[in-house]
Amino acid sequence: MDELSGWDRLAILAAALRQRRPRMEFSARTAKLVSSSVPKMAQKLVEEAAELAIDAVRGERRRVIEEGADLMFNLTVLLIELEVAPSEIWEEMDRREQLYGLAEKLPKAAARLDRSGA
Repeated sequence: MDELSGWDRLAILAAALRQRRPRMEFSARTAKLVSSSVPKMAQKLVEEAAELAIDAVRGERRRVIEEGADLMFNLTVLLIELEVAPSEIWEEMDRREQLYGLAEKLPKAAARLDRSGA
């Protein structure tokens, strides 16, 4: 799989979540997540990120891949709930790449300025 097809896969996942959500056409586990509150979705996202980090420190490559998939899934669920399209994230990464040459994390001061509209 090439690099870009992974990003396409997130867009497809997001579209499927939006389409299935009104009818709750999910497994029991996904239905529970999708029907939960934003704080619960955010908590699950943090849990998945922590599990990925722990497995990374332990050098457990296969588990990092598995937890990475869980993390991306949970992030997509949260983004859909907040009505944020994955394409908006990629647009922000493109903007950062234009500014810094890499789609890296913004310096704290620059991030605050961006949010304040300055």
